[in-house]
Amino acid sequence: MTVRDILRAKGSNEVYTISPDATIATLLDNLNELNVGAIVVLNSDDKSIVGIASERDLVRKLQGVPNPLQAQVRQIMSADVFVCAPDDSLGLLMETMTERRVRHIPVVEEGKLVGLVSIGDAVKFRMDQLEFERDQLTNYVTG
Repeated sequence: MTVRDILRAKGSNEVYTISPDATIATLLDNLNELNVGAIVVLNSDDKSIVGIASERDLVRKLQGVPNPLQAQVRQIMSADVFVCAPDDSLGLLMETMTERRVRHIPVVEEGKLVGLVSIGDAVKFRMDQLEFERDQLTNYVTG
């Protein structure tokens, strides 16, 4: 199973993005309105990934920032972003998330952002896979 399979199972590859120059107020509005835990931060010029801004970043990095709602996303985003490719295995993805203690990983193909996978997406996909295998074994044994 690959990251591509997870993206296909999600049904939507829409990735929400924000500029590093956007305000924290805008970031908060977007996280709330979109009901997501993280947003990829893209360079306005070349659309390259420059960071990721998550709820965790807000909690850990916003304290002590003067005038926090007017501060820029670049001030609190995680700039060290781990990415994966669509053909990476589910095992590698989950290992990276666990070792790096990250909950969201952008999916990049040929230098272009094509998706975002959360730990919830990975766990749901694995659970669905295990349930399918259980049902197949049950049908084999009882059939």
